[in-house]
Amino acid sequence: MTNAAKQPAQHTTATAYWTVGPGKGELRREDLPVPGPGEALVRTLFSGISKGTELVVHNARVPECVAEEMAAPNQEGSFPSPVKFGYLSVGVVEDGPADWLGKTVFCLYPHQDRYVVAVESLTVVPEDVPARRAVLTGTVETAINGIWEAGPRLGDRVAVIGAGLVGGMVAKLLSTFPLGRLQLVDVDPAKRAFAETLGVEFSHPDDALGDCDIVIHCSASEAGLERALQLAGDDGDVIEMSWYADRKVTVPLGEDFHARRLSIRASQVGVVARARRHRRTNADRLRLAVSLLSDPGFDAFLTGSSALAELPDVVQRLSDGALDALCHVIEYPSGDDPVGEDTASEGHASEDHATASTPTEATR
Repeated sequence: MTNAAKQPAQHTTATAYWTVGPGKGELRREDLPVPGPGEALVRTLFSGISKGTELVVHNARVPECVAEEMAAPNQEGSFPSPVKFGYLSVGVVEDGPADWLGKTVFCLYPHQDRYVVAVESLTVVPEDVPARRAVLTGTVETAINGIWEAGPRLGDRVAVIGAGLVGGMVAKLLSTFPLGRLQLVDVDPAKRAFAETLGVEFSHPDDALGDCDIVIHCSASEAGLERALQLAGDDGDVIEMSWYADRKVTVPLGEDFHARRLSIRASQVGVVARARRHRRTNADRLRLAVSLLSDPGFDAFLTGSSALAELPDVVQRLSDGALDALCHVIEYPSGDDPVGEDTASEGHASEDHATASTPTEATR
């Protein structure tokens, strides 16, 4: 039995962000279903923009051959558009099973102010994790999966290439491991301060130390992947966490790769890494991820915030490069102050831009 009959009238509709064409997004008003058995109504507090993947969607660059595999768990519509996409949402359960009422939860749900979802899709946010920081749960999950795939061992020499959201998160988690060496590698010297905040040694690619047991590549660049092969030691592993979408990438297999018996292995968060696939579920991985966020050091990844009404413009500014961010947070109105009907119906559609930005993060 739910409390659906007691829902205030304003809770019968929701406002959601949709990609409606290449380089175009808008807010749409839609009907909100009544929660059924085993379902919960969640009022969103914050959502996060996973820049690399969401810009691939925004610029209609998801390859048709992997469109089904790359769909987000609660996505509506289909690639290229119209599609409701996103997966970093934190809210409060307002209706549903009694033992869920009032709980703060994380969900792999698109940007939407209220939604109804099966309780099995919700992860409870611990009391010592602030709701805003909890939007990072999905990114921590991605980093955990990459580390499980890499399997670092005591004393290993590790390089993480790409100091974006995912690369920085991997380095943050690895900083607690008993490694022999850990470097966060990026072409941007301004990333040195970010690495220092994480407590990780920074290096420009030209100065990075070689003979690594593991190199984790997160830069989504051809040059970064080439440097990863150069930094890996003989018989070393390169874990590729980048998603290149529809870009063609040339890998220099005639150089270090063949002669030094290197391995390149992809990590993609849609399924649990092979090393833990038979011992951990996706839900286990999410619970682990959110528990790690009690560390206030993760706040370094939250680099700005905007209101829900500004979301279409924010996505376009990220795409244009006018807004620089790791994880940009979207703030939602309180329960008594929903997004207005006019705001959603007008859509705030962004202008079409011919130049798509380069994705820098791994996808779900």
